[in-house]
Amino acid sequence: MTEPGITHPESPIRVLIVDDHPVVRSGMRTLLAASPCIEIVGEAGNGDEALALVGSTSPDVVLSDLRLGAGLDGVGVTRAVRATHPDVAVLIITTFDHDADIVRAVEAGAAGYLLKDALPDEIIAAIRAAAVGETVLSAQLTQRVVETMRVGQRPLSEREREVLVLVGEGLSNDEIAKQLFISRATVKTHLRHLFGKLEADSRTGAVATARRLGLIG
Repeated sequence: MTEPGITHPESPIRVLIVDDHPVVRSGMRTLLAASPCIEIVGEAGNGDEALALVGSTSPDVVLSDLRLGAGLDGVGVTRAVRATHPDVAVLIITTFDHDADIVRAVEAGAAGYLLKDALPDEIIAAIRAAAVGETVLSAQLTQRVVETMRVGQRPLSEREREVLVLVGEGLSNDEIAKQLFISRATVKTHLRHLFGKLEADSRTGAVATARRLGLIG
């Protein structure tokens, strides 16, 4: 039965599922098989399998997890697929909502970045969009990618990162100075630079931004 307001192409969209968890692959297959516009052409449990199957199954879209265990991750798969099969779109789908990962995926050539808690209709719509060359990134994620790339142009120094980590652990300026063997005035200077680079106006804000951008754990 045709979904309201959607015209399906004559040929279904050929999708390759890549995830290192068999249960997740099975669930994704079940979800996608319910859509008449999608044909599952294969499943891969790691990056090497994915690249081999791209060559043998000729998918339109590769739907890949970000973390794939040992070997290539989803970003590596994206980069390799785009280099050898530029007509194949790659969608990253993951539980990891880290801005640095989103930027890595976009820079590698991913058509989009989805979270695994996305609704089934959203995943199918993203696959359809990727198959026709569209970029699948919400307005919110787009803004975050821009922000992350902007911050990336002003990288933190190793000392600034050390100070930031200790701020995140709740240490005071005096405690940070003692632990790093620097003066309290130097700590304050590092914090001022951190606030500027992270566009934050407080210690809490700087730490929160750095964690969201994947700069610290």
